[in-house]
Amino acid sequence: MKTNRTFSLTITLVALAITAIFANALISGTAIAASASEISRNSEDALHRLYRTTPGSEALADKAKGILVFPSIVRGGFIVAGQWGDGSLIEGGRTVGYYRSIAGSVGFQAGVQSYGYVLFFMDEASLRYLDKSDGWSVGTGPTLVVLDKGFSKNISTTTMQKGVYAFIFNQRGLMGGIGISGSKISKIHPD
Repeated sequence: MKTNRTFSLTITLVALAITAIFANALISGTAIAASASEISRNSEDALHRLYRTTPGSEALADKAKGILVFPSIVRGGFIVAGQWGDGSLIEGGRTVGYYRSIAGSVGFQAGVQSYGYVLFFMDEASLRYLDKSDGWSVGTGPTLVVLDKGFSKNISTTTMQKGVYAFIFNQRGLMGGIGISGSKISKIHPD
């Protein structure tokens, strides 16, 4: 009897988490299945906003072989959480592909949050790994370094020549807790 109540409670909480994620996506204007032109436009807007608000990010972009922009990632849950968002890969100033970032986690966590992130691929090997892998599981493959605004003021593009550098920006909502998470970035083909 106690096992059935625990199972029912878990299912209810997961359903509430999924509902919260979709509600947040609808409220914030994030499309679940955006078109290629919408993804490109949102990615370009997010990248320009990052340049205006984060010193050093544009200089880093100038040296990057490719820039993967996820303008809006939606994350939510209670105990079990999920997150997703679509973005575009920019090379030489133009969009060359579209990607989806999906992650799940289990642990002590609760809330709903949205944010964006940009990955700067500083060398050809890191950029090509994105296409060669059947979806890039963050934490495997190229070295990933997450930069914050404080660190970005001291960026030296002469030392940042290999690997992948990330900026997280535009955080809204509240999500707290500890979890074991795995994130995967896969190529998509939107209309």
